[in-house]
Amino acid sequence: MSSTRLTVSEGHVERLPECGACPKQVHEYEAESIDAINAALDAKRPLLVRGEPGTGKSQLALAAALTLKRQLLVHVVDGRTTARDLLWTFDAVARLAEAQLVAALHVHEPEDKIRERLEERRFVNPGKLWWAMDWDSAEAHAKTYKKRIPETAPGCSPRNGTVLLIDEIDKAESDVPNGLLEILGTGTFQPQGFSDPLYMRGERQPLIIITTNEERSLPDAFLRRCLVLHLSLPEERPKLIERLMVRGRKHFENAGDKVLLQAAELLANDRKTMQDRRLSPPGQAEYLDLIRALTADGRSEADQIKLLARIAGFALQKHPKPGPR
Repeated sequence: MSSTRLTVSEGHVERLPECGACPKQVHEYEAESIDAINAALDAKRPLLVRGEPGTGKSQLALAAALTLKRQLLVHVVDGRTTARDLLWTFDAVARLAEAQLVAALHVHEPEDKIRERLEERRFVNPGKLWWAMDWDSAEAHAKTYKKRIPETAPGCSPRNGTVLLIDEIDKAESDVPNGLLEILGTGTFQPQGFSDPLYMRGERQPLIIITTNEERSLPDAFLRRCLVLHLSLPEERPKLIERLMVRGRKHFENAGDKVLLQAAELLANDRKTMQDRRLSPPGQAEYLDLIRALTADGRSEADQIKLLARIAGFALQKHPKPGPR
């Protein structure tokens, strides 16, 4: 049975499946994250998750979808993304090619048949926000015009609702969050070639999780319409090391405490150095990458410790060392 809210307790571990080249991972819920997701669901507002890279912002959306047994939809934002891309894209090149093919082959069909072959809606592809807002109409369109339907994870279903991850929105221009605000505010949109608008439907409001790495400030109007969750690593060295070791134990059962501790201490050192140089510091993601490399092939703890000194720099030191003055 699915739930409309997260009912898990703090410390609950959700095991995440392999996704493409990404290895298996686990997500441990914190009380603050559970409360933030439930508040967003109750308030029917997007949840903006802020924090440096590698703190588990995107992973939270995947974990929430699995826990709630909802369909996960992901749109990764880049510098060319527009607000409309979240709803639909129009394949003008394919339409032009179809028109040229009809002309080249001198197709003898009734005019209405040719118009049907070239109608705009045939070349519209539903975006992830369309799927999230109105799954039924997106699915009907995809089946009619042979468009791709998003895959569903085992045990999850769009009938239980959707979780939409809009990842790294700070990479887009300000008109993207502003456009998103307008779309969500009205709950209606009209794809190209459609004579009537579509509306947000379904018994369950989509859970929309938006992440930012703080590379660019977001419009105030957009921030006011979101609930905001801040994810960060502890600043105090002992708490940071403890946090990393706890995460390491959850992910890698064959990693010994000595290995986890030494790797955490190395990361804390490099993190402080990079912060002093005002450069992006290594974080939880780099720590887990390092432990994953150390524990590969079932190495013993002694072998892991020997290897740690040799490869730690590859995972933790991402910037050139300062040259002589």
